[in-house]
Amino acid sequence: MNEERRANPDELLADIQDEAKGKLTVFLGAAAGVGKTYAMLETARERLSEGINLLAGWVEPHVRPETMALLEGIPKVDPKDTEYHGRILKEMDLDEILVRHPEIVLVDELAHTNVPGSRHLKRYQDVEEILAAGINVYTTVNIQHIESFNDIVAKITGVRVRETIPDAFIENARIQLIDIPTEALIQRLEEGKIYVPNQAKHALDKFFRLGNINALRELSMRFAAQRVDRQMESYMRVHGIAGPWPASERVMVCISASPFGEQLIRMGKRIAEGMKAELLVVYIETPSNLLKTEKQKDQLTKSLHLAEELDGEIISLSGNDIVEELLEVAQKRNVTQIIIGKSGKLSLRERFSGSIVERVLRQSQNISVHVIPGNIQKTKQGIESKKIPVGKANANMVILYITTFALLAMITLIAWEWRSDLGLVNIAMLYLLPVLLSAGRYGKRAGVITSLLAIIAYDFFTVPPVLTFTVADLRYLISFTMFILVGLYLGNLSTRLRIQLINSRKRESQTASLYSLSREITAVSDLDTVLESVVKKVSDIIKGQVVILVPEKKGQLALRACSNSEVIFEENERAVATWVFENNQSAGKGTDTLGGAEGFYLPLVSEQGICGVLGVQLKSTERYLLPEKRRLVDAFASLTALAITRISLVETAREAQLLNESEKLRTALLNSISHDLRTPLATMIGAVTSLLEDDQLFDETSRKELLQTIKIGAMRMNRLVNNLLDMARLESDMLKLNKEWCELDEIVKKAIKHFDDGFFDKRDIVCKSSKKHLLVNVDFILIKQVLINLLDNAIKYSKPDSQVLITVRNNEKQVEVSVRDWGTQIPTEDLEHIFDKFYRVRSPRQISGTGLGLAISKGIVELHGGTIHAENSSVSEGVTISFTIPLAEKPTGIPAEMGD
Repeated sequence: MNEERRANPDELLADIQDEAKGKLTVFLGAAAGVGKTYAMLETARERLSEGINLLAGWVEPHVRPETMALLEGIPKVDPKDTEYHGRILKEMDLDEILVRHPEIVLVDELAHTNVPGSRHLKRYQDVEEILAAGINVYTTVNIQHIESFNDIVAKITGVRVRETIPDAFIENARIQLIDIPTEALIQRLEEGKIYVPNQAKHALDKFFRLGNINALRELSMRFAAQRVDRQMESYMRVHGIAGPWPASERVMVCISASPFGEQLIRMGKRIAEGMKAELLVVYIETPSNLLKTEKQKDQLTKSLHLAEELDGEIISLSGNDIVEELLEVAQKRNVTQIIIGKSGKLSLRERFSGSIVERVLRQSQNISVHVIPGNIQKTKQGIESKKIPVGKANANMVILYITTFALLAMITLIAWEWRSDLGLVNIAMLYLLPVLLSAGRYGKRAGVITSLLAIIAYDFFTVPPVLTFTVADLRYLISFTMFILVGLYLGNLSTRLRIQLINSRKRESQTASLYSLSREITAVSDLDTVLESVVKKVSDIIKGQVVILVPEKKGQLALRACSNSEVIFEENERAVATWVFENNQSAGKGTDTLGGAEGFYLPLVSEQGICGVLGVQLKSTERYLLPEKRRLVDAFASLTALAITRISLVETAREAQLLNESEKLRTALLNSISHDLRTPLATMIGAVTSLLEDDQLFDETSRKELLQTIKIGAMRMNRLVNNLLDMARLESDMLKLNKEWCELDEIVKKAIKHFDDGFFDKRDIVCKSSKKHLLVNVDFILIKQVLINLLDNAIKYSKPDSQVLITVRNNEKQVEVSVRDWGTQIPTEDLEHIFDKFYRVRSPRQISGTGLGLAISKGIVELHGGTIHAENSSVSEGVTISFTIPLAEKPTGIPAEMGD
């Protein structure tokens, strides 16, 4: 292999794109109190002294004098107040940071959960937005808040940390490890420099024990070292540098579909633990080592499962040359130790070209190679497994023999008949034709057999002396050798191409399934539809039964989707799924946990937690899922969890919207009760009480005035209740139109008459119509209600004693009705909102109402197929609200003068 590697163009492009984003610097510590915030502030002051524009977005000094002293003089963004359950809480002002756009911003406590109602759920999501804006970020985090260490920290300390950040978020961050000796940290805790005395004592008894701190320090150091190692790998790939660089140890174990692979993996794990190194387990599939039997597939899956249990990273690739692929992986991943097994017996090909082990030793360069000898006895079952299965393969060979004999016979007849005209060279080319066809169609074995048959026919019928196998001229042996080499080479080539085609089709099918599912989960909002699609796609790929279980409101798992409705989901399988859901671990067939189950179950995990369980029932002959199937099932599980979370969030958002609407309605009702209901109710009670207490005190005129007051109050209350009921019917689609043919003038007159009963201030309402007796097909009562609402709005918001103008215009297609007042104009930003529920324009005068009248009018007009809009007068003060109604064709039987 070449020592120099070309830089990867995709990685170069990704590196260039990352340059446009801000850089993240993480001050990492093993626990609280190691000095992360202090170190971040010290670095910030150094940057300030260099003249860099820097802001403190959020810094938590924890009332520590040294930290607070460092914070002085650093420009900061004041936190914003957020109300939550009646309390005012402080949060980082993300918008202010983006507006001020410094070069560097300080954001303490990266794993913090924001107050509900904030733009993002987590603070790291705020930081993600800041980085996307091209702003560099300095932040702090403890090792227990890293998602991948959550379970490990829980086992070490007995405390489950709830606030975590995904590893991918800080994958490319610059890590600055902040560490102090364990004894110094405990001393700081005892002196009250981290927590108050009562909290400090509790922390020392629970979390800050000597062993816990040492373990957390080791985790933080290892994490920082791994991140630096990843960055070095990225640098080597981008700059095309061939590895390895012996900056850190990395062990790679090379396995095949052999029981010997488990021994190699265990040995690799021991070596990796001794070196504190990362373990890689690599399997390379080539045309020469295809998995032909179920036993081989089972063994490979078992080995890879063991590697997964031992925390090894599994790399499965396909290629043409095992050695080239292995060494390419080793260079890309900066491997320093290779562990490879050596079988006891070499094949004929390996004796001439060299074994895999010998080639790895020759080409490994600076990588140390450990060769482990194997001594695996072949059992009778193992020998039988190598026999060619009867069936399709034998049928193909029969077809091959018949086709080959027929073609050779035809070519022999042609060569015999025209041998003097064709010549020996052209005849030899003709005999190459069946070799090419059989090698290209059936592979190496068929190519060699056909070439041998072609040599026999060519020698016997063509090469002098004819009709004998004697070769007078030894130069013909070169032609015979070429026949065999052509068959061998083309057979190898066709086998490789066929394998690559099969793998490509398999990957294409898997990618298409994932792409199809990803499209569905973004387009479909029905959970059952998405889950049914998932189980169908997974079932088609693994050729088995698939189930998905989702927790109900009571927390118990319920079968939500199944690939076969006739399958009965037994209680013992449900118990396994429940264990998986409660423990967030895979279990069932093929695992060491509850391995007696018929299915394999894995949790559906999202950022919101575990949202369900995916179960796969394997074939009776399969002990484990094959690696590629397992990766695909994991991908489907991740997409399913994402879909469940998305739909859950949509439902939560819908519920929040409904709650918000209910809150608005409650507020509107309270406002109405406090003013629009209480005022007329108090007036009515006062008038009725006066009449009841002393009826003789009032003369006839006074009594009529009191009764009129009661009537007006009752009408106001009735109007308010009707508005609320109309809005409820509109939103529930219960409001139905009762259309009839009626004159629009009559509707206008009835609406105006409504205001002549002393219900409102006396106003001069003028009506102008372009056509008398205009006939429209509408709901008389509802359109009248629209006009009443518009006149009501005009009277409320216009000047006292001003005029209200109603204008009716029509053409062949529609009629337009406008209501214009001479009051204060509506602000431009409010024009598009005045038809929203409960929306009321700000006014210097105290105006009663719920803000439902115009919203109801809009709903009624739209039910009629019309439109409604508002606009300010362009020549003087005042507002015009207009609505249109489509004109229907006048039916027969209506007098001609109506509508003319």
